[in-house]
Amino acid sequence: MDKNELFNLKNKTAIITGGANGIGKACCEMLADFGANVVVSDYNYVAAKKTASEIEKNGKNAFAIKCDNTKDEDLVNLVNETISKFGSIEILVNNVGGGGAGKESPYDIEVSQFKKVFEMNVFSTWRLCQLVAPHMKKSGYGSIVNMSSMASINKSPAISAYASSKAAINHMSRNLAFDFGSDNIRINVVGPGATRTHALSTVLTPEIENAMLKHTPIKRLGEAEDIAGAVLYFASPISNWVSGQVIFVNGGGEQTLDM
Repeated sequence: MDKNELFNLKNKTAIITGGANGIGKACCEMLADFGANVVVSDYNYVAAKKTASEIEKNGKNAFAIKCDNTKDEDLVNLVNETISKFGSIEILVNNVGGGGAGKESPYDIEVSQFKKVFEMNVFSTWRLCQLVAPHMKKSGYGSIVNMSSMASINKSPAISAYASSKAAINHMSRNLAFDFGSDNIRINVVGPGATRTHALSTVLTPEIENAMLKHTPIKRLGEAEDIAGAVLYFASPISNWVSGQVIFVNGGGEQTLDM
């Protein structure tokens, strides 16, 4: 393979769910910088439109669409609109997620709340994989990157729904990699450690951060671009023979809220 092509995403279209802010936005910007047409999918259409406009101002191709990942009709529409706009789908980044942050005490959380976490994190991820696979097969290039978390392997209080949903994503992705591999579709997982996003800022204190860094060899918390870099690797031709893998981007350590 030509080394100049290893990270070349020109003429490839990428859907990024939850793409308006944080890690999702960083993924949109990163993939666009390497040539991909980017579909910024988000529940907040105004924010998605802002992110898409910023990418377009830098001379890249981007398109914003409103999508509630818990509604099947929105997922179907997301795929159909992407094909209508760009003609193909080669990359999917299932970034949308919710729950966690120590708010899931089994003494307080209801079954409906637990179910909602799985609907958003697991069911929508599986469904979008199913929806994009025929288009990736037709294109001859397919890379799906599912977003997990260090919570999928850590043990922490009041986070059982979120953590188990992310663990499900890890194993589901390994199995889907077998299902779709013969169609030249790769499925991998990125598991972020503590990353500076708005969501983390709502629960992070200086004391918690200092405790996290004691268990982190690279002495800083993650930035959204750190996670986007791992997504770029999986999305790009350089990882053509990599599938069914989970990579944790965590500064070499572990970070939990109860440290």
